[in-house]
Amino acid sequence: MTSTQTRQGSDFAELSKLVKDAGLLGRRRKYYAVKISLNLLAFAGGWVAFAHLGDSWWQLFLAAFFAMMFTQLSFIGHDAGHKQIFRGRKANDVTGFVHGGLTGLSYGWWIGTHTRHHANPNHEDEDPDVNLAALIFTKAQGTERRGFLRWMAKYQAFLFFPLLLLEGLNLHVSSVTAIFQRGFKRRKLESALMLAHIAAYLTAVFVVLSPGVGFVFIAVHQCLWGVYMGCSFAPNHKGMPTLSAGHKLDFLRKQVLTSRNVRGGRVVDFALGGLNYQIEHHLFPSMARPNLKHAQVIVREFCAKHGIDYAQCGWAASYGHVLRHLHEVGAPLRAQPAGAR
Repeated sequence: MTSTQTRQGSDFAELSKLVKDAGLLGRRRKYYAVKISLNLLAFAGGWVAFAHLGDSWWQLFLAAFFAMMFTQLSFIGHDAGHKQIFRGRKANDVTGFVHGGLTGLSYGWWIGTHTRHHANPNHEDEDPDVNLAALIFTKAQGTERRGFLRWMAKYQAFLFFPLLLLEGLNLHVSSVTAIFQRGFKRRKLESALMLAHIAAYLTAVFVVLSPGVGFVFIAVHQCLWGVYMGCSFAPNHKGMPTLSAGHKLDFLRKQVLTSRNVRGGRVVDFALGGLNYQIEHHLFPSMARPNLKHAQVIVREFCAKHGIDYAQCGWAASYGHVLRHLHEVGAPLRAQPAGAR
């Protein structure tokens, strides 16, 4: 190991000590007890209001409310998957499975894909979040697209937000597909949770609502949930440097240089579920959500001291970076004559 690699390797150890000495790696059980209780209370209250309102087009406002609640519940599942809530895996997994069941997502599938993302963020071969059928994130990926997917890649910056309308459906389909793959762990449990979710959801909708209102309710709910989920995760890495095989970055620089924070105070903290502190989250994935904002001060100063670029911008600006990047990597496809491959 070279002296440069040794120095860089020790940088994260130095930063970890600063964060640990500040008491930021401890659990925040009271915070999560209140957060989870309020979420479940609001979620249950929404269904009570749903039953009370009956067969009415006013239910579409509740569809938007449930889109918000599904995302907030998903944030708790995310935190449980990172062992942010409890120290032990079992209690976190119970929390994760329950919240996965409430939202119709496979907790086990999410753990698998998200762990791979954290290990190699924005890696063109190893990060599942930059290997999507509907979008490309490098110019090299564009050369592999054919037919309709190639056309989509050309204009993906314009299609990005419309595509998010389908993200909720994509999450459900991906969850169901994963459960029935060979070797999937806890298949019986996840299958039961998924079936219970689908049965309860569809029963509630079509017992209370007429078919026409019911189908529109489902469409509005699932589409807005997809947009909210996509808008929560997209600003974090999209438009940041993409890594390839053989890169020489150490853990600290790999996580910081591929991530982007979103500023905005308490409103953004709530809306993005703490994911706006993406740099700190990637460096310390098991750190409890409310501690991330305190760790940011330490991490940002540390990066400035060591000459490491630290990306942070407002929420709107973050989407500007995302859209510009998507448009840029699609440029070579748009420059080719029609029919060219």
